[in-house]
Amino acid sequence: MDILNAIVAILNYVIVPATTYGAQLALGALGVTLIYGILRFSNFAQGDTMAFGTAITIMVTWGLQSLGIGFGPLPTALLALPFGIAITCALLLGTDRVVYRYYRTVRAAPVILVMVSVGVMFLMNGITRILIGVDEIKFADGARFLISASEFKSWTGLTEPLAIRSTQAITVIVAGLLVWALFWFLAKTRTGKSMRAYADNEDLALLSGINPDRVVTVTWIIAGALATTAGVLYGLDKSFKAFSYFQLVLPIFAAAVVGGLGNPLGAIAGGFIVAYSEVAVTYAWKKVAGYLFPSWDTDSLLQLLSTDYKFAVSFTILIIVLLFKPTGLFKGKAY
Repeated sequence: MDILNAIVAILNYVIVPATTYGAQLALGALGVTLIYGILRFSNFAQGDTMAFGTAITIMVTWGLQSLGIGFGPLPTALLALPFGIAITCALLLGTDRVVYRYYRTVRAAPVILVMVSVGVMFLMNGITRILIGVDEIKFADGARFLISASEFKSWTGLTEPLAIRSTQAITVIVAGLLVWALFWFLAKTRTGKSMRAYADNEDLALLSGINPDRVVTVTWIIAGALATTAGVLYGLDKSFKAFSYFQLVLPIFAAAVVGGLGNPLGAIAGGFIVAYSEVAVTYAWKKVAGYLFPSWDTDSLLQLLSTDYKFAVSFTILIIVLLFKPTGLFKGKAY
């Protein structure tokens, strides 16, 4: 029974939250890697794009709730999500037309575009804070748990409970469907194939008659949809606070670099690698050790790092990969 309790504790505090967090990071990293692979620059505004899209979704959610419109056991934010995606995509397309297009036309160096994206990042951060404020916002409604701790204990008779929140299950399911749709789009549709050709060889793609403006437009739309969805899922699972999305830039880029910048499959793998690393390193393993070794008495929490330093894990992973394997695990483009 102690072994089963240890397994349940690992599931409850490591596997389930890390899988959920990994799915959120994977969606964010997919947006980064698509922009890097197709538009050829690192978009540091990704975190604040997620924040803006989530803020719009929350405001639409409040509007729907004020009208008495809900989604049953599911969060109302899922009904508001298409509106958030549409407005975020419009903002990204407007930003591209006003800002990024000029630098593409003059074929500016990638480092210049990176610095431009940093400026866009601060601008979007300010817009988000003006729209919705700086306070923490919880906007998840509907059924709270898929499996509650008390139900699990009564079913199994184990001491250790297992709780799976509905938002965690929704995150994994929505992320899985979105990833499947993205890969199908890139592999099967004419536009998706054009995007892949443009990413592989821009000059040859242009000679083949591919419309670069269309490729750029579709790339920003996909990036906006991924960012907004990732941001909403993260906010539903935890809470919304504009500054927390600014902090997500580091783990998102770490995920993209670990998997290989420009490689969508690598972005997904990198998201889960970073998530599992962060959660495992900051989890206090004392409870699990107590189940596995009942006679072992220790005052230590068996925690390698405090949760306050979880982003140090992402930073360490990012530095190691850049030093020893800059193309990432799936051999993307060198940073």
